[in-house]
Amino acid sequence: MPVPRVHIASVVLVLALLSTSCGYSLSGRGSFLPAYIRSVGVPQFINATTYFEIEQPFTEKIRSEFIGRGRYQVLPQDDAVDAVLRGTILAVLIAPANFNDQQQASRYVITVTMKIEFFDVKNNKNLWENPAMVFRDEYDLPEEFQAGNPQAFLGQASNALERLSADFARTVVSAILEAF
Repeated sequence: MPVPRVHIASVVLVLALLSTSCGYSLSGRGSFLPAYIRSVGVPQFINATTYFEIEQPFTEKIRSEFIGRGRYQVLPQDDAVDAVLRGTILAVLIAPANFNDQQQASRYVITVTMKIEFFDVKNNKNLWENPAMVFRDEYDLPEEFQAGNPQAFLGQASNALERLSADFARTVVSAILEAF
């Protein structure tokens, strides 16, 4: 016995209505944080490595990433805020990944390990943490540094450090806001 077209049309209409409210949102725009969190303190990260001032670009990029999300007032302190993001750079490892014809390293893997904690000040509760977050990426050593020191990646003028800290900040803030 054939199914009447009215029933088929009804089923299609119900499915169409249900599919429009499936809960998806644009990546990077959602937030699973409590609504009362409007200010986030991001004090200077702690540097537990031998790399001088490496905490500065990581702290700055985390602050910029939160500001870029547009929902939060970001302050450089851990008091008089609704939540605090604290970070400690535990380790930085630079290892050669590729060599040129003269057997000099031309590409390096940089691995940064950080302890990150996002704390709800109002409720005295840890909302998100990763005690050993590892971020790894590969970077080509600029020509002017190929005969020199691989630590050139982490100099204050280094593009690799800028890219690494920006990628790290996007990863951390997305993990906190999107509850991954």
